[in-house]
Amino acid sequence: MTIMRRIRDISVATLNDRLEKAEDPVRLIDEYLHAQIEQIRQSEKLLQQCLQHASQLKSQYQQAEDLMNKREEQALLALKAGEDDLARLALQEKLLHQEKFEQYKKLYDDTMESTAELSRQLEQMKRDYREVYNKRQYYIARMESARLQQQMNERLGFAGRSTSERIFQRLEDQVSGIELEAKSLSELRRQGEEMLYDAGMSLKQVLDGELARLKQKLEREGAGGQ
Repeated sequence: MTIMRRIRDISVATLNDRLEKAEDPVRLIDEYLHAQIEQIRQSEKLLQQCLQHASQLKSQYQQAEDLMNKREEQALLALKAGEDDLARLALQEKLLHQEKFEQYKKLYDDTMESTAELSRQLEQMKRDYREVYNKRQYYIARMESARLQQQMNERLGFAGRSTSERIFQRLEDQVSGIELEAKSLSELRRQGEEMLYDAGMSLKQVLDGELARLKQKLEREGAGGQ
């Protein structure tokens, strides 16, 4: 795993973790997208520079290869002509171009390998960007749904009660008031009757007592007259 890939994995994991805790996930996503698009631009610029450099290296090793092959052909021609010294000189130059060819070819291969890795990482960053952008659209949709739901709750909670529920509530309050008043009057009437009954019973008891007392008095007087 390359350093760039580890950085990418850490960045995405950090973003997902922060999204779960963010009060404003859209703002957090926008910050990430802004940083990500800047990385993409810089990576695209670097990729172009690498490709341009690789093209120059390729031109260098191809030129060295052509000269290497050309000097070898010249050495063969010199040998055929019996010119050993000239052939030796051609072969000497051929070895110099061969060394240059091998050096530039290795540089080219290494550069193309790094460029290919950079290209893969660039494509991954673009996929990450699209993925996070889609999350942004999702969170925007969620926030809009929540906003509309809140408005519906407010409408159902207040506007609805201002019509039918409020009418029935007023009727309920009025009926409850009438019932309470009737109950209070009934209790007062009952309490009054109980008081009158208690008073009547007390008077009867007093009268009965007085009547009994007088009867006893008459009995005593009758007994004394005899």
